[in-house]
Amino acid sequence: MLKQTIQTDLNQAVKGGDKSVDTLRMLLAAILTREKDKRYQVSKEDVSGQELEEKSQLSDQEIIDIVSSEIKKRKEAAEAFEKGDRPEMAQKEKEELLVLEKYMPEQLSSQELEEIVQGAIQKTGAQSMQDIGKVMAEVMPQVKGKADGKEINEMVKKLLG
Repeated sequence: MLKQTIQTDLNQAVKGGDKSVDTLRMLLAAILTREKDKRYQVSKEDVSGQELEEKSQLSDQEIIDIVSSEIKKRKEAAEAFEKGDRPEMAQKEKEELLVLEKYMPEQLSSQELEEIVQGAIQKTGAQSMQDIGKVMAEVMPQVKGKADGKEINEMVKKLLG
């Protein structure tokens, strides 16, 4: 499971004095927070003990969603630091980004993404920019975690425009 991989990598980073320790701790904290939220929601279903613990565990896909969210935050922060003329802080964000990307599934190539978007356009019958929502709704579940939402949006606009 992905959570154990992250935990193992954190332990190795701590022992080895690696710079990725803070990033991995932050990622595990985000995962634990989401698990607590899920546990709270599940506890409302009148479940307790071992069953509660099992149902509150995050799936690998849920963890990938967290990693994806953290990656997006790092990209936005790096851009903001660069605009604010803070290259050392931007570099720190980019280093964290590299650590986080190791836990994402292999990303789709532009060609693969274009094929998926083309298929979604045909399936939904989209013909103009007004149909972008339909196409995005069709594409997103297929590429979840494998492509950046911004990249997908640009591809859809390019193919519809």
